[in-house]
Amino acid sequence: MIEDNTMQRADPEWQRVRIAGRVKESERIISLELVAASGGDLAPFEAGAHVDVRISPTTTRQYSLLNNPSERHRYRIGILRERESRGGSETIHGSFLPGLEIEVSPPRNHFPLNPDASEVLLLAGGVGVTPIMSMAQKLAEDRVPFTMHYCVRSETCTAFARELLDGPFGDRVVLHIDTGPEAQRFSAMDVLKGVRPGSHLYVCGPGGFIDHVVKMAAFAGWEGHQIHLERFTAAPLVSEAFTVVAQRSGIEVQVSVGQRISEALREAGVEIEMSCEAGVCGTCYTQVLEGEPDHKDSFQTNAELAANEGIAICCSGSKSPRLVLDV
Repeated sequence: MIEDNTMQRADPEWQRVRIAGRVKESERIISLELVAASGGDLAPFEAGAHVDVRISPTTTRQYSLLNNPSERHRYRIGILRERESRGGSETIHGSFLPGLEIEVSPPRNHFPLNPDASEVLLLAGGVGVTPIMSMAQKLAEDRVPFTMHYCVRSETCTAFARELLDGPFGDRVVLHIDTGPEAQRFSAMDVLKGVRPGSHLYVCGPGGFIDHVVKMAAFAGWEGHQIHLERFTAAPLVSEAFTVVAQRSGIEVQVSVGQRISEALREAGVEIEMSCEAGVCGTCYTQVLEGEPDHKDSFQTNAELAANEGIAICCSGSKSPRLVLDV
């Protein structure tokens, strides 16, 4: 239980912020407004960026910034209370109240807008709406043509809907509710048809939603460089065992079925820096010296994935029976 408004002494690279507001946006989603604890502006950010939130001395989680990047006085984040929380979202929902001072990292962006896009299609599923909201505000401000589709399972899951629909670009936002009338349910093929050379697609949400959209986009004629995605959770763990050699540590470990590389290395005494544990932040990125990784992260570009020069050891596996890492 957090009793003091200041969680711990600030890391020089992190920003100390104060929770200035908290809103229940839906049944399981809250939003927090964060301002600089000492006053003044916060570090700038781009649409699609996220910050690491220090929840305890040993726990950090990543949350996308959902407000307009032109707002330097605050960050807004949305937090889904996970049904199988590992302590992050549960702690935030239970203890992060207005007035509490916490630490957040400088913003990082693995999901940026392409500045050369002539038009943009934004697709959000569930809490994946948060980075998409920031993108919509930026695109509207820059007068870039766009349409946003927001998909949820039921009305109780609908966070930020009124803010979006009643806002300055509400006429470009389409809400799809699975339990609503059939006419307003989401049809990926209908939404994705008519792609143009300068169009770019941004999709964020649950893994199944993203996989379906990407598959339908390929059928509809979208090319790989036009499709941009961000996952909030890692893909499923690999189902075959393999060997990992920690070159600098001089240790060889067996990674069991369903086990993470990071877990196997830690059990063997290798120190690993971790953060999200879902393949979205890049903290655990490690150079590959030998072998072929089976990538499951969502922060590397397609070119980086193809190069196989590094691996997110919190979630990825190996396509080869032996993987040698620079750790």
